[in-house]
Amino acid sequence: MTLEKRTHIANKTIQICGSKSISNRLLILNALFQNVKINNLSDSQDTRLLQEALASDSEIIDINHAGTAMRFLTSYFAIQPGKDVVLTGSERMKQRPIGFLVDALRDLGAEIEYLGNKGFPPLKIRGKNIVKSNVKIPADVSSQFITSLIFIGAKLPNGLNIELSGKITSRPYIDMTLQILKIIGIETEFSGNRISIKNHTFDDKKSNIFHYVVESDWSSASYFYSLSAISRKNISLKSFNNHSYQGDSALKEIYWECFGVNTVTDIQEHTISLFPETFIYPDSIKLNMNDCPDIAQTVCVTATALKVPFELTGLATLKVKETDRLLALQNELKKIGCETEISDDAIKSVNFTDPDENIVIKTYHDHRMAMSFAPFSLIQNLEIEDETVVEKSYPKFWEDFNEVTEPIN
Repeated sequence: MTLEKRTHIANKTIQICGSKSISNRLLILNALFQNVKINNLSDSQDTRLLQEALASDSEIIDINHAGTAMRFLTSYFAIQPGKDVVLTGSERMKQRPIGFLVDALRDLGAEIEYLGNKGFPPLKIRGKNIVKSNVKIPADVSSQFITSLIFIGAKLPNGLNIELSGKITSRPYIDMTLQILKIIGIETEFSGNRISIKNHTFDDKKSNIFHYVVESDWSSASYFYSLSAISRKNISLKSFNNHSYQGDSALKEIYWECFGVNTVTDIQEHTISLFPETFIYPDSIKLNMNDCPDIAQTVCVTATALKVPFELTGLATLKVKETDRLLALQNELKKIGCETEISDDAIKSVNFTDPDENIVIKTYHDHRMAMSFAPFSLIQNLEIEDETVVEKSYPKFWEDFNEVTEPIN
């Protein structure tokens, strides 16, 4: 896709679909308890793939690139007595580690074997009744491993106690999971590095139907924060809550403190409006993004467009996403005029240069690479390779992007 140099059209309102993170959690909970009715479900490819997997009677479940589905379904199928499945995915998925989650489930008594490389999908899972109630897992791996275990806790006869070892990564996502469980009546406790989930049964599911309206996705909102910061024009986004359990809602503070974009919330309309204000940019942006790594790409592109030096840390999980996002960022930021240094968990700008004359952004099969670099078209023409990758999390992205921007004639 070629994006000619564009301008941002002010005073537009965009309806962003439901959060993929919340939607996928609710789908698993409904599969476990059959009493959750979901409104504003995400229309992302990941959510659709999870729905199809939960409804499938096949012995082979292929979730393609959907990492969330891989992790959540591993625990889900492990506690389905009499159900044998092979859980597999794309070639990239077969390179994404899942060993810590499998080890934890095996410690509980699950029967899971690797069909390829040890520690990686595909997995052969033989569902069974699990009675053990104590497990330990590293806290500095994907929070989705921990969430996956939390889900099954309330279905185990003795509940589940999870001990987290080390520093917790992406804690807001764990808090989000526990809050959703609390809303549907499941008792949990998170104290120090220990999570406890009590066994729960609904005696009468029909009288315990929970209607849940999914808040829109904050990571999807990040690309419009970037547009607003670069253009210095306002935009409104729906449907967002004043207080959110999504870790990526840190956008509000980050874009205010770093780029001078003020977020004004209309509580009754569930709308946020972004208003860039007169602002003196900091000499350097230094952020620990351990709690919100998925918006790091957007922040890097925004800072590059505005020539604001940056150093982002807490990004260890980016190396095992759809691609090695730190390496991908380093490669593509150079094309738009930013040379960087990267380590295992950080990226730092070292020099700003003139962008390439002909910018071609590789996406590496990563939806966030396509969407985070799109706002740079406010600065210069650019081409996005494989623009369809946005279907993974935000199928309507290009439609919405074209609604609020237009080429400069």
